[in-house]
Amino acid sequence: MKAQSTAPAEPRSRDADRSQLAILASARDEFAQRGLAGARMDSIAERAGLNKRLIYYYFGSKDDLFLAVLEGTYADIRQAEQRLHLDEVEPVEAIRRLISFTWHYYLEHPEFITLLNSENLHRAAHLKRSERIQEMNSPLVQLLDDVLERGKRDNLFRAGVDPVQLYISIASLCYFYLSNNDTLSAVFGRNLRAPKAMAQRLSHMTDLVLGYVLR
Repeated sequence: MKAQSTAPAEPRSRDADRSQLAILASARDEFAQRGLAGARMDSIAERAGLNKRLIYYYFGSKDDLFLAVLEGTYADIRQAEQRLHLDEVEPVEAIRRLISFTWHYYLEHPEFITLLNSENLHRAAHLKRSERIQEMNSPLVQLLDDVLERGKRDNLFRAGVDPVQLYISIASLCYFYLSNNDTLSAVFGRNLRAPKAMAQRLSHMTDLVLGYVLR
């Protein structure tokens, strides 16, 4: 008589896909709220409504699951950026659109900021293991480079703008303001989350970036 296995039976096709998506969504919320160190696999399983053993079956370990969440998070924002169709609008509008998108995406997806904060505490140990992260970002860099080249060709943009540096600057301007909003509001005695302050911030960032790239 065969010994009975204690491992969960492998679900098939759509059931397996649904289970993995449920695990990733639950893990994203758990990691975003508690960080990598504070997140518990039991809580992730409970959120997903699945047996904890399935998490290990599909993802191997807590660290591997965290990497999968990070990769999914980056994939989501990269796909959303592609839908901006920056290659179909004139260069100045493309830059404006990218700044506005980045700002609003961070606002609508606060988990993006908290997950990155957590990974930075670990000195990007997980992303350094990723086989996907650089190829995810390459299309965006190429797209932004094409926008800059078109702007230069139309005598709108100055030469020598590095698309990677430009994107980091756009992301940083949005990221720092939002991730440090509570402390900045306390230090300067202003509600920097007030609608007027938020609108001023987007206008300021747009002027700042365009002031750099325009001739």
